[in-house]
Amino acid sequence: MVTPQQLAHLAPLAGLSPERLAELAGMAVVQRAPRGSDPLTERLQAPQSIFLMEGELLLAFEGGGTLVLVGGSEETRQALNRQKQRIARSKAITDVDLLAVEDDVLDILATWDQVAAAGAEASTMGRAVRSDARLVTGAFSLGNLRSGAFAQLPVAHIDELLKRFERVKTARGQAVIREGDEGDYYYVVESGRFQVERLVGGAKVVLAELKSGDAFGEEALVSEAKRNATVVSLGDGELLRLDRKDFNELLREPLLRRMGFEEATEKVRRGALWLDVRYPSEYQYDKLPGAINVPLAEVRNMFEVLDRSKEYVAYCQSGRRSAAAAFLFAQRGFKVWLLEGGLRTVEKTV
Repeated sequence: MVTPQQLAHLAPLAGLSPERLAELAGMAVVQRAPRGSDPLTERLQAPQSIFLMEGELLLAFEGGGTLVLVGGSEETRQALNRQKQRIARSKAITDVDLLAVEDDVLDILATWDQVAAAGAEASTMGRAVRSDARLVTGAFSLGNLRSGAFAQLPVAHIDELLKRFERVKTARGQAVIREGDEGDYYYVVESGRFQVERLVGGAKVVLAELKSGDAFGEEALVSEAKRNATVVSLGDGELLRLDRKDFNELLREPLLRRMGFEEATEKVRRGALWLDVRYPSEYQYDKLPGAINVPLAEVRNMFEVLDRSKEYVAYCQSGRRSAAAAFLFAQRGFKVWLLEGGLRTVEKTV
């Protein structure tokens, strides 16, 4: 079992809110490897970040050189499989405890947490998403951010979505939308349960039950058709809603200007600048040559600092955070491109 305090010690997680850390701690799995084993043999190529939590581990690098790491020390704040030198093998000097966290999980949490905490201009909804335990474990839980309603939303628009979502309370038996009505709002269930019904041959047929994190109402907005079902609140509940105008503006925006690593490198060679939008601890570890560190949460503070006559290529680990940053800069008139796939594509290219 890992604690939120232990997770907060790890560099990629240090900036997460206590609520996010507690959520992650609840689902994290620590595995023990026995003394004398090579615990990294099958883990180095997996899309995970591996951290040494307890024990002593010897790393042997390709081309020579070794390093002994002790769990809980400053040297183990970074993932074992993110060392600057490529690891050839490892050996557990003692029994060791390893924490494996999916890279996608780390990136999703960092993206939402940083956007939600983005300075004084952060919306009420943004602050709640970052610090309200009910939202962190409900509509904006990691599970919903990965595979629920929010998983399909353009990451670059998270900031505006949090600003424009409205909270709406519902009472038992209240019809939120009715079959045959015009589409006006897109909804996400924050709390409570809602029943989806449709009239078939004059009889009411229950189609589904919706819970926290589920979304509804988008079909009529996308197709510009009538509502094809009725949604009724089964008890007191709360919804987040986005009106038709905001839905169309934020969810139908053209894709961001993206480019691959070779094209981006050529643009930088001709004068553009790399923008690393990750945490400073990540930036210091494996930044691209000449990159400027502008953490996603600090983007607004840089509007009056960065040279608007310059061109920029934003990147992060996967492209999620850099997509959000590029969108925010573009709104203010900056010429920003997005490194498609983030540093993962760089690792495969070089």
